[in-house]
Amino acid sequence: MSTFVSGLMRLRRGPWENLSTVLIALGVVMLMQPFFLWAFTYSFIVTLVGTVMFIITSHFPE
Repeated sequence: MSTFVSGLMRLRRGPWENLSTVLIALGVVMLMQPFFLWAFTYSFIVTLVGTVMFIITSHFPE
């Protein structure tokens, strides 16, 4: 866990791409669930933030 946090602090590609992938997956799950309206409401924003974050972090150094 400390390697993940230190990778985030040093702006390394791997941990940031993992975090953005989790955000994209969370947004898709929020979009498909039928139980909570607030989750459906914010699903597009979460997916969009994850996608933009993935595009930006793909330019970070290894």
